[in-house]
Amino acid sequence: MTQHTSHNLETTLSIIKPDAVAQNQMGNIIEYFEKGGLHIIAAKMVHLTKSQAHEFYKIHASRPFFESLVEFMTSGPCFVMVLEGNNAVARTREIMGPTDPNHAAPGSIRGDFGTNIEHNAIHGSDALSTAQQEIKFFFEPNETFHRS
Repeated sequence: MTQHTSHNLETTLSIIKPDAVAQNQMGNIIEYFEKGGLHIIAAKMVHLTKSQAHEFYKIHASRPFFESLVEFMTSGPCFVMVLEGNNAVARTREIMGPTDPNHAAPGSIRGDFGTNIEHNAIHGSDALSTAQQEIKFFFEPNETFHRS
């Protein structure tokens, strides 16, 4: 059982992308995280505006795929969640699998639900510092409920 006193206890952000939401895969994807020892401590459905997507993905603004990514992420609702657990950032990335579903193993979220590098079903923070910024982007402190 996860306890707050653990030095490895982390929070991270994950977004079930519009492709997976449209395919009614939210429950299946959440199950991967829960079976992987992570706990949802905040969650909400959002439909990103272009302005929000530009801000959230600004780190990729100079990349050739940026506008396509913004179009995709604003194409429908997303399910945004904060996950908590031991080594949550690394654990989440392991459960998701590589960004390109063609390189993701069966049994990973992207291997099982992704169709291509953009429509890969899931976003996860890539580092603890990024996770903190991304959580603040979507959630106020009083919207997260840490396990006791």
